[in-house]
Formats: sequence, C-alpha cells, structure tokens
Amino acid sequence: MAVQITCRRVYEETSPQDGKRVLVDRVWPRGMRKQDAHLDEWLRDVAPSSELRRWYGHEPSRFAEFRRRYLAELRDAGHREAARHLRDLAAHDDLTLLTATKDVDHSQAAVLAEWLTGRGRSKG
Repeated sequence: MAVQITCRRVYEETSPQDGKRVLVDRVWPRGMRKQDAHLDEWLRDVAPSSELRRWYGHEPSRFAEFRRRYLAELRDAGHREAARHLRDLAAHDDLTLLTATKDVDHSQAAVLAEWLTGRGRSKG
C-alpha cells in the first residue's frame, strides 16, 4: 500500500487520515497557538528561502517560476538535510504537509507533495 501525501492549511481541523502532520512554512502561522497545531514536526528548513518567498508573494502568475526556483533550492546544501528527512518520513508514513497559505494549490506544500511523489521532478 502506497503512502498518501496531502496538503492542507494548518488552520483546518485535524483528520484521522492525516498521518504525520508536518508544517513546511518558514515562519510560524499567524494567530496559531503551538498546542492547537497538533504537529508531529515543524520543518522550517525545507521551506523556501525568505528571498524566494518574498519574490513570489503568492502570485499565481509566478507559480511556475516559483516552483522551478524552489525545486532548485531543495537541492542546495541549506535545504538538503531537511528535504532528506521529509523524504524519509514520506517513505514510511502517510503525510500531511501543512501551510498557513490560503491558496494551498499554489504553495510550497503543493510543490513538496509533487516532489515527494515523483511528479515534481525537474529536468536537469
């Protein structure tokens, strides 16, 4: 049976199908108390760099370029260990990638989910 990887907003109610719940944002979600997040881990080092996050600004028209740049960042030394750890988690457990972003489909969580399942492999 293959593991399931899903993306959700951290503000949504937990679900028995969540598996391991991992926050993949660099900054803590606004207005969220740590005990209310029900996280297994907070992997801030797998999140996009602050520079990339600011450039993207959650503009859907920039998503393709954001995705390309973010996948390149995941190969960099600063992200490599956290990315490897996330891959290890995904190999053994169902995984819910959490983000505070309103548009989950155009977020780093969506890029990570594709990357973890092999659908987000970049060329080159």
